[in-house]
Amino acid sequence: MNLSKSLLTLDCSPLHRRCTVSAVQAPSRAPEWAQWLEEIGFMPGEQVELMARGAFGGDPLVVRVGLSTFALRKAEAACVLVEAPV
Repeated sequence: MNLSKSLLTLDCSPLHRRCTVSAVQAPSRAPEWAQWLEEIGFMPGEQVELMARGAFGGDPLVVRVGLSTFALRKAEAACVLVEAPV
């Protein structure tokens, strides 16, 4: 059984694969994104899943965290570091 994990950002996560939030890091141009993402549930240890990508350019993303589903821009999802099973 392979228990190794890879660290990546949520926007690069494979579709329909449950991952675990490792950290939230906002860009310097929008530091408020970290607090906003944490307020809606993107906290370390939470399970997340990328459900769908937009048809043209992959934006927005449909993301499930806990029992809630959100549409996030790729730039916002890129702030969420996740651990994905390999």
